[in-house]
Amino acid sequence: MPKYLYCILFLLVFRFIRLILKFIMTKNLRLNKTLLLPGLLMMIIFVASSCMDTKKAIYFNNIGNSVIESTIPDLEPIIQKSDLLAIYVSSANAEASQMFNTLNMPTATSATSTSTITQSIGYLVGQDGDIQFPVLGKIHASSLTKKQLTDKIVGNLIDKKLLVDPIVNISFLNYRVTVLGEVGRPTVISVANEKISLLEALGLAGDLTIYAKRDNVLLIREEGGKKIIRRINLNTQEIFTSPYYYLKTNDVVYVEPNKSKVANTGRAQVLLPILFSALSLLTIIVSYYR
Repeated sequence: MPKYLYCILFLLVFRFIRLILKFIMTKNLRLNKTLLLPGLLMMIIFVASSCMDTKKAIYFNNIGNSVIESTIPDLEPIIQKSDLLAIYVSSANAEASQMFNTLNMPTATSATSTSTITQSIGYLVGQDGDIQFPVLGKIHASSLTKKQLTDKIVGNLIDKKLLVDPIVNISFLNYRVTVLGEVGRPTVISVANEKISLLEALGLAGDLTIYAKRDNVLLIREEGGKKIIRRINLNTQEIFTSPYYYLKTNDVVYVEPNKSKVANTGRAQVLLPILFSALSLLTIIVSYYR
């Protein structure tokens, strides 16, 4: 039976009880206080809980036992302006390689009067899209993948005969996603392995609250100087095949509050008549015992 039918049914029950009490009062009958008040309280709690629609508060409520083929999109992130890169160069000649690793310190820590600030040190991609690399000088990095930048640095090292068979490893120091809105802990998540799914990010942010819209989660992604906006429904299995199942660096996830949180209009329309009936019932009981 739909939830709203339960509410209507119990509203009728309340009014029926009120009629019974009026009849008892006209006949001067006596009621047992120890049974009436606890019973009334239990009924009010039961009615309130029965009227709450929990269908939209459940993840993937239309998914049964199944096997879903994963269509993982290209997760290779594109280097953008203001990215912070760790670039490590190695070769058979350790001493010759060392000059290219001067900025490969993991973090720098500074203390203030109220907190400790940890800042990563690496190669900052400037607004012109370039990085300043030791010996090689300016190297354009923006709009390239890590593999493309790796190949470029390796090629330059070999062409200038600086190293023999160099190995270059690049990683993002600022790979992070932001989760805002109706979650347990809105936060910025640093992703060490450069791969995180939407569900993992929500879990790390303390999961969605009961007031969250699970069928309309907003994803904001910046690519090629454009903002890509997508709406994601967590109540269906389509999320598992979505190209936005895995997040990319600098993605922002915003979880909207539902109507119950914003204005309580939906629930109020159902519960207010019940509440008024309960108050009128309590009024009758109080006037009977006075």
